[in-house]
Amino acid sequence: MATAANPTRDDFAALLDETFGAADSFEGRVVVGTVTAIENDLAVIDVGLKSEGRVPLREFAAPGQKAELKVGDEVHVYVDRVENANGEAMLSRDRARREAAWDKLEGEFAQNNRVEGVIFGRVKGGFTVDLSGAVAFLPGSQVDIRPVRDVTPLMDIPQPFQILKMDRKRGNIVVSRRAVLEETRAEQRSGLIQSLHEGQIIDGVVKNITDYGAFVDLGGIDGLLHVTDLSYKRVGHPNEVLNIGDTVKVQIIRINKDTQRISLGMKQLESDPWDGASAKYPVGAKLSGRVTNITEYGAFVELEAGIEGLVHVSEMSWTKKNVHPGKIVSTSQEVEVVVLEVDAEKRRISLGLKQAQNNPWEAFEAAHPVGSTVEGEVKNATEFGLFIGLDNDVDGMVHMSDIAWGISGEDALNLHRKGETVQAVVLAIEPDKERISLGMKQLERGGPVQAGAGDKLNKNAIVTVTVLEVRDAGLEVQQGDDGATGFIKRTDLGRDRDEQRPERFQVGQKFDAMVTGFDRSKKPTFSIKAMQIAEEKQAVQQYGSSDSGASLGDILGEALKARNSETK
Repeated sequence: MATAANPTRDDFAALLDETFGAADSFEGRVVVGTVTAIENDLAVIDVGLKSEGRVPLREFAAPGQKAELKVGDEVHVYVDRVENANGEAMLSRDRARREAAWDKLEGEFAQNNRVEGVIFGRVKGGFTVDLSGAVAFLPGSQVDIRPVRDVTPLMDIPQPFQILKMDRKRGNIVVSRRAVLEETRAEQRSGLIQSLHEGQIIDGVVKNITDYGAFVDLGGIDGLLHVTDLSYKRVGHPNEVLNIGDTVKVQIIRINKDTQRISLGMKQLESDPWDGASAKYPVGAKLSGRVTNITEYGAFVELEAGIEGLVHVSEMSWTKKNVHPGKIVSTSQEVEVVVLEVDAEKRRISLGLKQAQNNPWEAFEAAHPVGSTVEGEVKNATEFGLFIGLDNDVDGMVHMSDIAWGISGEDALNLHRKGETVQAVVLAIEPDKERISLGMKQLERGGPVQAGAGDKLNKNAIVTVTVLEVRDAGLEVQQGDDGATGFIKRTDLGRDRDEQRPERFQVGQKFDAMVTGFDRSKKPTFSIKAMQIAEEKQAVQQYGSSDSGASLGDILGEALKARNSETK
């Protein structure tokens, strides 16, 4: 039976209810307890309930640190249950910290303040952050301003974060470290940019290299060092000159305080090689250089570091016209050039490649003066003549009127084909105009072939020929005693079919025929038939037409008499 000196368990319960209220009201609350003992890795805590609770020591330490807890310390814990199956109170330091942290974080989030946290774990898509008890998610894209390959140096270190989103019901908090860095950087940039001025020389560290230049850290703010401002000499890519991490001395060229963009230069700290370029490179000077770049319109040649000149495609070769410069020179090739023009203000130098070589037209003139005989291949046939390939890759032209005697220009052009090797006489040379005039007919013996008593053997001329050979296809004949030999086709032996029989002629027989043209070897072709037709037309014109009553035989008879009379 219970007495005042010997209270029962129910008496203790009544006293607790009187002191703290009903025991059930403890559950789900954060209360203050006292550490009564430390057993291994557990802390025994008395919160004034019927029994004590045990909490792991790790819940009293920050991630990666050791708990500093001793008997007698007062701590806040969360009462999950007043009593478990073993009769002990179920307490949690983490839940207590979490509840307290959420209350504080909601206030900081409402005022858009930064909060302090520690990155302690890695999860899919990012990392976990301890915000004084509350666990937040840090996306990988929000770790730093630039992508970070290794986050290990940033873990287990207290640092500021910005809360982007939080939902207490779902227990979801998203934070950003990048937002804090960007804000801090903007403040630093704004202060630093006010202390800089154009023309200032400053040291910086190369942070990044791109195709168009390099970004240099000037102590909190980046400036762009464009590839064209790296050096006066041609730089193909910035990594030819710089490496990430290099400390470089640069000059501030331009500052845009509105956009906070800074343009930097390195070549501005060097002496300008174009100073006095006109004196160093006078017009006509012959120099050596290296081909640095080739384009469709020419090639750039570096004369010294920082000075390049352009060899226009028209100044690359004496003989190779309409050829891509890449087929004449190659990159990095050492060449000799001649200065043609200098414009120091525009930083331009015009160079000539062909001027540094012998003029092949002048060399040809020295080796083959006017009147000499040359040999070459027919390169091309145009409507006005033939182009003949000569020494040193120069071409000479034979005008159609100088191809053959006694033949029209059009017919003369048909006597020769591309690729044929021919001989010609040099008629004129004009090196300044890159022109050589040739003649082929001038090589024929004695000039024009003589016909009879000094008459030229021209087309349509009537000459006396001697039969040299009788063939089925016609007659091989010779004009005069030692004149040109030619051929009369079977169909040209007469107007009538009976006359077109080669067998009616004998070797040594002489008769008159008309020159009708020349073959490709310039041998004349003759025709009796053409002569008969021409004489008939002439007789009709001279003695009247057949309409006057005179027969054709009468007309021809009169013509023959007249001709015989002229002959006598």
